[in-house]
Amino acid sequence: MLYVDGKWVEAGVAAVDPEDRGYNFGDGVYEVIRIYKGKLFQWDAHIERMERSAKEIQMKMPWSAQELLDIAKQLMDKNGITAQDDATLYMQVSRGNSPRVHDIPGDVKPVLMGFARKKDRPLADQKKGLKAALIEDIRWLRCDIKSISLLGAVMVKQYAKDTGAQDAILHRDGIVTECSAANLFAIKNGELYTHPANNLILKGITRDVVIELAAKNGLTVHEKPFDTKFLLQADELFLTSTTAEVMPVISVDGQAIADGQVGSVTQKLQTLFEQHIEEAVLV
Repeated sequence: MLYVDGKWVEAGVAAVDPEDRGYNFGDGVYEVIRIYKGKLFQWDAHIERMERSAKEIQMKMPWSAQELLDIAKQLMDKNGITAQDDATLYMQVSRGNSPRVHDIPGDVKPVLMGFARKKDRPLADQKKGLKAALIEDIRWLRCDIKSISLLGAVMVKQYAKDTGAQDAILHRDGIVTECSAANLFAIKNGELYTHPANNLILKGITRDVVIELAAKNGLTVHEKPFDTKFLLQADELFLTSTTAEVMPVISVDGQAIADGQVGSVTQKLQTLFEQHIEEAVLV
């Protein structure tokens, strides 16, 4: 069951207006929110980021945070998400339906769409780690906006898969940015390094949680650019995202990172994140 522009519809019969600007231009924003045991995780942070993304593209969100929360909980209920279930919630706001012009129309009404689906945590992959490929970052220069226009991310993810890897690590002229749909951390001598949250990366919700957990537990975090040479010489690598959580990367372009095993600092952060889930205020 989906929520589409104020209506509840079955997935197989949901329709998009041919002149919806999200459909024509990718003109909209979205969030993916994790659900643990039937409860929303980091809800406030996700909605704050969605509102920021909307503001950056000059789109006014006509729903309050409470109205969005009410819709989210109805989506969970109508899709059978119970207190035993791990799941994800997707919410998307397109600018709305308007005759096709490139400039922003002044009288268009945004369209909200959402769905919820059961989704297990990737615990097995977290234990063994992923293989990545280094790929030039071909995306636009406003990666801080969580735009629904994701063709660049789709392309680099496929480039990585075509090499036999599971994800792409992106770089701009040798400076590492992030992954296809996740933030990236390198560990060297027990300290964490990650690209600063500017326009070249998405300021990830899980990224922020991990930085906070690391700082609270005596780990130094450097939010500064690093290059591909530093990446390949790191002691450990891991990526973070809503669905991947804290995911080790054990090789890049076929080259093992250190001994090619999940490192101790990454394991510590996985444990801290697990504890955070159990202790966090969920809604």
